Amino acid sequence: MEMVILIMKKISVLIVDDLLFMRTAIKEILVHNGMTIAGEAENGLRAVQLYKTNKPDIVLMDITMPVMNGIKALNRIMQLDRQANVIMCSALGQSRYIIESIRLGAKDFVIKPFKAERILSSIKKVLDIDA
Repeated sequence: MEMVILIMKKISVLIVDDLLFMRTAIKEILVHNGMTIAGEAENGLRAVQLYKTNKPDIVLMDITMPVMNGIKALNRIMQLDRQANVIMCSALGQSRYIIESIRLGAKDFVIKPFKAERILSSIKKVLDIDA
């Protein structure tokens, strides 16, 4: 019965990217697939603040951002909540960041540019949803 509740629950996602067009594109994918947006942040510092306030099910976070990058924000979020579900997003050629992100607790990594299916499959994998 508990698994049915998890699947039926709307998934809330915090979108973190310094580029508005990327946040908008990700938001369209998520909303179109029945998820709710727990917030949008343009830098890592704002992401940490929104995580504390909104407690999203998933965080989709870019690495390269002003004020506080995604690696530092991931570290802070994991200090707040060791169970946080963070999926990092970044461009090709950032393999050292992938390794660092996973070491810090990121649950998955999506390479930009990405297709909608990749974002959705990553969310399903991280939340252990079969559908």
